[in-house]
Formats: sequence, structure tokens, C-alpha cells
Amino acid sequence: MMKTKTILFLATGLLAGTAWAADAGVGEKMVAEKNCAACHQRLVGGDGSKIYLRDSRRVKTLPQLDAQVRYCSNELETGWFPEDEAHVVAWLNHRYYKF
Repeated sequence: MMKTKTILFLATGLLAGTAWAADAGVGEKMVAEKNCAACHQRLVGGDGSKIYLRDSRRVKTLPQLDAQVRYCSNELETGWFPEDEAHVVAWLNHRYYKF
């Protein structure tokens, strides 16, 4: 039992360390460079940031946010690496989601 708790504790620490390495400021710049708002405006109209704030939003957890950023990155062929996507996730979480 103690061994399982130790493994879980270490795994959680490794995941948290990865999240801390992401830079929200870098993510904000990346979102602006790829003009993500243009696609979001087509989806929700008006201010593209409404996609993050709407009551019916799909993203309700940090893993879902990560998956959504990966999906958008692939669909738009951004060329982002996983660490780039982590920066975007960090910014979106900081600015809108607050998980």
C-alpha cells in the first residue's frame, strides 16, 4: 500500500513539474501569431474569446483543454511541438479556465 502511494505521489509530481515548465506568456504570443481568434470567431461569432467562456463549452478539465489544444493544432497544422502546445494550454488555463 505504501509503495502504491509513493508511486502515485511521484507520478503526480512529475506531471505537475511538466505543467510548471510551460510559460503562459509564450502561449499568449503563440495564440496571437496563429490568429486562433479568427477560427473561434467563425465558430461563435463576434469576439472569438466567447468560445472559452460559453456555458456550453466542451472543455471542463485540464486534460480536456490539453486534448482540445492538440486537436486545434493538428487541424490547423500549426507545426507546434508538444511543449509549444503546453505553453498554449498554460495561457488558456491562466486567462480563461483556471483549473
